[in-house]
Amino acid sequence: MTSRLRDELKEKVAQTKPEERHILLCGGVPCRSLRCLEVKEAVSDELHKHNFEEKVKVLETGCIGNCKLGPSLIIFPEGVVYRRLKTENAREIIEEHVLGGRLLEHLLHRDSISDELQHRREDMPFFQRQRRLVLKNCGMISPGINSYLSNQGYAALAKALTELTPEEVIAEVSRSGLRGRGGGGFPTGRKWQAARDTPGAEKYVICNGDEGDPGAFMDRSIMEGDPHSVLEGLILAAYAVGAGQGYIYVRAEYPLAVQRLERAIGEARKSHFLGDNILEQEFSFDLEIRVGAGAFVCGEETALITSVEGSRGDPNPRPPFPVQKGVWGCPTVINNVETLANIPAIVLNGAAWFAETGTEKSKGTKVFALAGKVRHTGLVEVPMGTTLREIIFDIGGGIPAGKKFKAAQTGGPSGGCLTEEHLDLPLDYDSLKAVGSIIGSGGLIIMDEDSCMVDVARYFCDFNRQESCGKCTPCRIGNKRMLEILEKIISGQGEEKDLQRLEDLALLIKNASLCGLGRSAPNPVLSTMRHFRDEYLAHIKDKHCPAGVCPELSRYYIDAKECRACGLCARICPVEAIYEVENERVYRIDPEKCVDCGQCQEECPFEAIEGGRKRKKVAGV
Repeated sequence: MTSRLRDELKEKVAQTKPEERHILLCGGVPCRSLRCLEVKEAVSDELHKHNFEEKVKVLETGCIGNCKLGPSLIIFPEGVVYRRLKTENAREIIEEHVLGGRLLEHLLHRDSISDELQHRREDMPFFQRQRRLVLKNCGMISPGINSYLSNQGYAALAKALTELTPEEVIAEVSRSGLRGRGGGGFPTGRKWQAARDTPGAEKYVICNGDEGDPGAFMDRSIMEGDPHSVLEGLILAAYAVGAGQGYIYVRAEYPLAVQRLERAIGEARKSHFLGDNILEQEFSFDLEIRVGAGAFVCGEETALITSVEGSRGDPNPRPPFPVQKGVWGCPTVINNVETLANIPAIVLNGAAWFAETGTEKSKGTKVFALAGKVRHTGLVEVPMGTTLREIIFDIGGGIPAGKKFKAAQTGGPSGGCLTEEHLDLPLDYDSLKAVGSIIGSGGLIIMDEDSCMVDVARYFCDFNRQESCGKCTPCRIGNKRMLEILEKIISGQGEEKDLQRLEDLALLIKNASLCGLGRSAPNPVLSTMRHFRDEYLAHIKDKHCPAGVCPELSRYYIDAKECRACGLCARICPVEAIYEVENERVYRIDPEKCVDCGQCQEECPFEAIEGGRKRKKVAGV
């Protein structure tokens, strides 16, 4: 970097450094749904009332990561986190804490296991056990360029343009061991090198922000909370492969991400990080946003390309691969949001620094969207190779309500289920592949004993059926037929030979489908059949859903070993469906008369009544 450029960048940082005294308010989509903007307005009004609005700035950030805290804010320089805020809390926060210097204990987070009050983010086990590299700015800075510059923003770009050749940038990324975070895990450096080696007057780079897995919101949060890191990563990719134009492909369901990306692109152009002769070097590059209609299949590279070109998002056979023939027939590199957000840190700190984290073949960290039956849901970033047990129990706080862990779905509709025997399995590309699952983009859905795995398979199968583009017969028809068999099983009409039919059909779809959606669609069915075959057989042979989820197979029955023949159940049954078996001192339930009210199960003092459909209890009961 020339001394003049270094001095100019330092001057920008000095001019834009935020004040030490400020309040960061989580402005991610989850907190917005809980009216965080009204809380922000109330806090600003209180500061204005006390003539403190110039001394304490209120800045909106992206998602802080822990959904249990929202709406939340952090007061600096103390770093105190107040959670689950309402507008009426604004007055006491300003008068008691900001002006009076007193901690508001009733607004602090209380740990669900130790029951201790925790007033700083770094004190909370949810954050303590993470290593935040990609998410380091999310929730900690406002998404504008000034805050980004104050945190080494665009320093990697300045270094690359003034100190490194494109080939050296690619070599650094290759040595880092970074693999694509969108699901495939392909080495990023190899992809970039292939695109650079392919002849072509025009080349393109694309950021894939089409995050479609149910329960996944990693990429959305990065685009909303730290959009300039994505831009800087994409600009570096363009410099490395020789591209002059790029696109960020975002689904329409992410309006806040689109809004913040558009603002970031405008700021980057104004600061000469985009456009002609970036940082006065012989490199020009510009960006556009393409908004997708939300089709899951457009997460697949070839379908995304046709959508960017303005056509229906249909996949195409490979080869040729996008790096050989992509947008408008030109060499094209496609990386997902998280992959690109890693690039600035690798270029700035070096490949060896990045490769220190992770496993031998899976370097760096991975962001997971932890959801489902776990105490602390939210965004979790951990080193590759961290075990499922660490994420669920050490970071997530374990399974709530004293329930047992049953399964974890990784990789979304394209992934598979992990069971209790996999709790100590390191989460990396190769380990998950070996047990029939994938990391995917990072969705991680936790299930407890109340989850029916046949119904889980049916849900994902139905999702894939609806999202199939219909271009190839195995995916279009095969998923529909597989869904029909699953629905037959959960309705009580299943036969044992249906299991072989399911497996044969799943393998056919997996081997014959055109694109990645079809080839991975059977994974949830195959993995649940492998790990929970007994549950399938219970639905088929016993005509019973052990989890009590499937309505037609959720009958109540009395466990004869536990029944004490007290007769309470028979007395309270509103339809006289319970009777005493003569000479056996035990009671039975007549399934023909039973109306599934659940009264007997709730009142039985010996917990002898099993089965029944699971009911949602009122919170706190």
